[in-house]
Amino acid sequence: MPLSAEGWLQRIRDLDLPQPVKIMNVCGGHERSITMAGLRGALPQNIELIPGPGCPVCICPEEDIFEAIQLALNEDIILVAFGDMLRVPVNAPKKDARSLEQARTRGADVRPIASPTEAVRVAHEHPDRAVVFFAAGFETTTAPVAAMLAEGIPQNLFVLLSGRLTWPAVAMLLETGEANFDALIAPGHVSTVMGPEEWQFVIEQHHMPTAVAGFTPVSLLAAMYSVLRQRQEGKPFLDNCYPEVVRVGGNPAARRQMQQVLDVTDANWRGVGTIPASGFALKPDFSRHDARLQFPSYADDARKRAGEMPPGCDCARVVLGRIYPNECQLYGRACTPRNPVGPCMVSDEGACRIWWASGVREPRVAESADA
Repeated sequence: MPLSAEGWLQRIRDLDLPQPVKIMNVCGGHERSITMAGLRGALPQNIELIPGPGCPVCICPEEDIFEAIQLALNEDIILVAFGDMLRVPVNAPKKDARSLEQARTRGADVRPIASPTEAVRVAHEHPDRAVVFFAAGFETTTAPVAAMLAEGIPQNLFVLLSGRLTWPAVAMLLETGEANFDALIAPGHVSTVMGPEEWQFVIEQHHMPTAVAGFTPVSLLAAMYSVLRQRQEGKPFLDNCYPEVVRVGGNPAARRQMQQVLDVTDANWRGVGTIPASGFALKPDFSRHDARLQFPSYADDARKRAGEMPPGCDCARVVLGRIYPNECQLYGRACTPRNPVGPCMVSDEGACRIWWASGVREPRVAESADA
C-alpha cells in the first residue's frame, strides 16, 4: 500500500541525520506546494528547504521585457504575453512605462493569454494587424511554443522569444562552487518534457543526491526522504519520485518539435548574468516569424548588466538560494504583490509571492541560506 504524506514524514523523522542538510527545490511549483502545505514546519529542524531558480518570470532578462514594452508602445501591433509577464517591472524613470501593464494604460494593445493557442486565435481574429507573442518561460512553456511554430502559424503572428533551459542554472551554481545546498529536488514538469536523465550530471559530476518530484506533499516528501537516505548512506543516485508522468526520454514528440524549431544559445538571466547554453532562439527556417528580425530593434545593450534588478531588490539572491524571500530588505515594506518592486513578488511561481500568499508578511534580518 502506498505511503501517505504522514508515512513519508515519519520515515524522514526516523532518519539519523546528525548534520544539518540543505535541500534545494528548483521548481517554483514545488516551492508553492511546499509552502502552502506547511512542509517546512513539519520537517525536523536540521532539514532546510531552499527555493531555487525555477521561476521563469523572475529570471526573464530586463532587456527582453523592455523590448516588449517598447514594441507595444511604438509599433502598430497587438502584443500578447502570459499573464504574469504583464506586471514585471523594469528599471525606468517614473515618467516612462515600467511594465507591459503600464504600457497598456498608455494606449498599447497588450493582452494576457494563457497558452500559445490563444496567440494563434488572436492572430486569426485580426488578420489585418501584426500580433507579437512575447514568449517567456522554461521548457514546459517553450515546448508548446515550438509546437505552435512547427505546426504552422498565421503570417501575421510573430514570436519575441525569451525561453530558458532549467538545468544550466543549477550546473552553474555547482560548477562555480556557489551551491548552497547538499541535495536537489529536480522539477517534475520539466522532466516530463525533457526526461529525468537531464539531471544525471548532478550525480555523475557532483555526487549530489537528486530526486525528481511531483507536486503533491506525498511526492515531495518521498523525494526528500530519497535524497536524505542517499546522503545518509553515501550512495547518491537519480531517483524518479514522479513516475506517473516522468519517463526516460521525456516527451519524444515535444523534444522533436523543439529540435526542429529552436537552437540552444548562451543567454542572460536577470540578476544572474549570462549562462552558457541556457537559452533558446528560433532557427533560421523560422526567421519569418522572429519578431527581433521583423520589427525595428528596441534592444538596449545597457540593460544587459548582470544584477539588473531594481535598486535595493534582492530577487537575484533569492533566485540563487542565497537568502530567503523575507530576508530581502524590501520584502513587505516597499515590495508587496499589489506594488511589486522585483519580479519574485509578481509570479505565482516567485518565491516572494508564494511566501507572502502563505501568510509570511514580516521581513527579517538576513541570516540566510548562506549562513
